Amino acid sequence: MATYVPSRPGDQVGGGGDVPRPPNGGGDDGRYPDSNLPNYGARLRRARLGLICAIATVSMVFVSLTSAYIVRRGLPTFDESSRTYFRDWGSVQLPWLLLTINTALLLISSLTIEKARRNITRSAALAPVRSIPGISLDEERSFPWLGVTILLGFGFLIGQWMAWGELKGRGFFVNTNPNSSFIYLLTAAHAVHLAGGVVAMLWAGATSLLHRPVEGRRIAVDVTAWYWHFMAVLWLYIFALLAFVH
Repeated sequence: MATYVPSRPGDQVGGGGDVPRPPNGGGDDGRYPDSNLPNYGARLRRARLGLICAIATVSMVFVSLTSAYIVRRGLPTFDESSRTYFRDWGSVQLPWLLLTINTALLLISSLTIEKARRNITRSAALAPVRSIPGISLDEERSFPWLGVTILLGFGFLIGQWMAWGELKGRGFFVNTNPNSSFIYLLTAAHAVHLAGGVVAMLWAGATSLLHRPVEGRRIAVDVTAWYWHFMAVLWLYIFALLAFVH
């Protein structure tokens, strides 16, 4: 008497016995499971998470500096010789025209790096299509937005150096009074963090010159662009703070 034996799931797929696994989004280690292909999506998510942590840390630093700036402005100083309190905050004649020009340079650079970020994102999205045999897309001549941003970033740093020179020419040094000390501290701290952004842009440009995969170049430009936007917003905050306290 014949009996019915149900077949195993593996017997229904070409006799190989192995059920093909559906594609997934890949692991968080930067590579797809069972593959040596890099998972650029996971790398981009990790890079953005690291950027968020860095921005939060820098923000805490400048919040602390702001609190100390405002509190110190209202505190008197005790003179031991006369046994009295007096205000030693002092006034500073800031080079507002030069600072305004620097602000304009930084805002323009924020626009140019956004153009660079959108261009590389578009190129990364079209990369799989370009790799299909028989598919031809018109090559667009891209403008060097990243290079322009680097020049504008250097222009801002040079402008800040000129602003410090203008302050010294007017007789305001780091130790002139507490007000000038905080002005140098705030602007120098921002310049140091912005110089880090310039270094990141140089690295992103180097990945393009070395003909790295477009997906990897997109990660470098994307993270650098968002950090640069943060630097622009941070400078607007410092500029407004100096104007308010002044």
